[in-house]
Amino acid sequence: MSELFTNEKILAWLHYYAMHTPVNLERVKMLDITQKNKNVIPTVESHGTTLVFTQAGDADIFYRMWNAGLGECDVWYNEGSEPEGEIKTDKLKNMINRGINASAGMLIFNPQARNTYKIGMSNQHFRRGSVRYVGSEIRSVILNKMQVGRQDEICVIGGESIAIEAALIATEGTVIAVEYNGDDRTTMEENVEHFGLSNIQIIDHVDDASMKGLPVPSLVFLVASASMEQELEYFTSVNPHISVVVYTLDFTVAAGIDQVFEKFNIQDKEVIQVAISKLNPSNSFVQQPAPWIISGKALPKG
Repeated sequence: MSELFTNEKILAWLHYYAMHTPVNLERVKMLDITQKNKNVIPTVESHGTTLVFTQAGDADIFYRMWNAGLGECDVWYNEGSEPEGEIKTDKLKNMINRGINASAGMLIFNPQARNTYKIGMSNQHFRRGSVRYVGSEIRSVILNKMQVGRQDEICVIGGESIAIEAALIATEGTVIAVEYNGDDRTTMEENVEHFGLSNIQIIDHVDDASMKGLPVPSLVFLVASASMEQELEYFTSVNPHISVVVYTLDFTVAAGIDQVFEKFNIQDKEVIQVAISKLNPSNSFVQQPAPWIISGKALPKG
């Protein structure tokens, strides 16, 4: 909990809104965005009522939410930094030219909230840019194998849409997105802004210097490449218990994964191949690329 919003402060704001709005306290989601890695847009999108604790100085918070399609939300707020005095309400779309001028709590009602996050978003939701995204059905299988938890620290190498969906799930964790290609990094940045994510860190390679100050991942997802062994060597050295998921379209990589996993003492190997065919307008099935998804868990040597 940040110093701005102690338990006493939070209870005071809850009482203030309970007295002045028709809020059902049982259904309120509380989010303190003065702490790092807190995603306000996905939280408001998925909850009918969100009590957001903010810090003075956020000049475009309402514009970002409006740009994400939340303009019809009702915002209840006051003008000060204490839960007292006159309460005001307005549509979020009418507040896009104002920022936050005091550290306070504001209540956001979203009548269009979706109650659950659905794994495997359509590729239409992502920014186009330079990236060719994996099919949504295959991404669903990958995320199933990753088993992302709310507080997980994750590294995703070369998997742009995987990083975005993982960040939406790991709401109290961090996703480190490694993008070697400059154009792909730009597209990744556009997606981060588009989805309003604060828990993604983008870097351009993996080594001690680039990872300095970042959380040690408990899980790494890699699109197989020439640098895969170097990446696995680094991650198993910093976390000897790291979980690993590898994506590849190359049969030789899948066939040779035993030697790679053995080298880094990655156990409990599982290899699956995913084949998806879709019906086209001509009523014939078109097969998508069929990747191998390989998972395992490292164990300390010795």
